[in-house]
Amino acid sequence: MQRARLLVQRLPEVYPDAHCELDYANPLQLLVATILSAQCTDKRVNMVTPALFRRCPTAKDYADISQEEIEELIRSTGFYRNKGKNIRAMGAQLVTQHGGVVPRTLSELAALPGVGRKTANVVLGNAFGLDEGVVVDTHVSRLSLRLGLTKQTDPIKIEQDLMKLIPRESWTLFSHWLIWHGRRRCKARNPNCQDCEIYDLCPTGPKLLESIAAGK
Repeated sequence: MQRARLLVQRLPEVYPDAHCELDYANPLQLLVATILSAQCTDKRVNMVTPALFRRCPTAKDYADISQEEIEELIRSTGFYRNKGKNIRAMGAQLVTQHGGVVPRTLSELAALPGVGRKTANVVLGNAFGLDEGVVVDTHVSRLSLRLGLTKQTDPIKIEQDLMKLIPRESWTLFSHWLIWHGRRRCKARNPNCQDCEIYDLCPTGPKLLESIAAGK
């Protein structure tokens, strides 16, 4: 699709510094931060993780920490009970099955507690530089539809469509470009179409502008 090729050319010019906005220093930290980011902003996660990372520098530390202590450390990220259980179980599985090291394959990562395909793609693409898939979060889902790159609403099907359109070497970055654009310009309720740098590539732009002008 010509539009996809043009987006891959244009978006890096608009967002040359696009990157994962979760703070991390190693694959384990990124894995934990990504689990915490579910239904939570990156900004909030970045406020919580420094203390958590100091308390748990290794996978064994996550396996050994009590449920009560980890809940207290991550409480403000929401859904802290389930996140705490998953992170502790994830740490235990890393210790027993992977020698305490975060694996580098999609299948092994996705098999960890609290880790699905999206989280695995985040870790592989950003911590290991491996383009195994496209991270499809709410921003990527919304913008993929608005930009006419898919007609699907299921994240897995959206990812399959994007993987066919976007060159593999750009899979990780393409997610970052759309996420940055979604946060900074193309918001869900109040998209800034007037100043949009890729408005000419957006098939839904005119309709969005009409809705904005009509106050809908």
